[in-house]
Amino acid sequence: MITIMLPDIIVSLVSMKGRDRPFAEGEHLFRLDEPVDAFFVVLDGRVDLVRFLDEGAALVLQRAGPGDILAEASLFSPRYHCDAIARTAAIVRRIPRQTLRERFRSDPEFAEGLAAHLARGIQEARFRSEVLALRTVAARLDAWRAWYGAFPRKGEWRHLAEQIGVSPEALYRELARRRKQPLHDSQTTRSRRRQGP
Repeated sequence: MITIMLPDIIVSLVSMKGRDRPFAEGEHLFRLDEPVDAFFVVLDGRVDLVRFLDEGAALVLQRAGPGDILAEASLFSPRYHCDAIARTAAIVRRIPRQTLRERFRSDPEFAEGLAAHLARGIQEARFRSEVLALRTVAARLDAWRAWYGAFPRKGEWRHLAEQIGVSPEALYRELARRRKQPLHDSQTTRSRRRQGP
């Protein structure tokens, strides 16, 4: 089921009293404005948090995969602010909200670990927002690499394209352009390092 190394706080969450629940592709975990009664950790598959706009378009607020917390704000909110939809068949650990809130209040080390994990999530969200504001594929790719260090393996490029908000084809064209101009890119990188932020 879980095939990745999970942070300690996620392992702690998954070990709490809760229930593993399978969802079929396209099935809702919850809907906008439903009362919050649970906290979710994705164990397998992919779940998206979606807001449907008035004109019918869908705005994806989160793409959650194995080891991701889903709808973190639900811990302190009376109602869900979006829909959660399984984009693939998924298995999710459902932890009653009251159980989690009691643990949060009674275990300071757990509360600190969860707060730190959620703070890192906020940093990631802010970074993604800044990346999506960049105009070119090249600029988005440079920002992604500066944040994460190295590009993912070739089999994960489609996911990278989603993360930086471009089509896979646009990403492949940019990567091909860089392969043809390795000297220029390395000189640009060295120049940026000398200049600083």
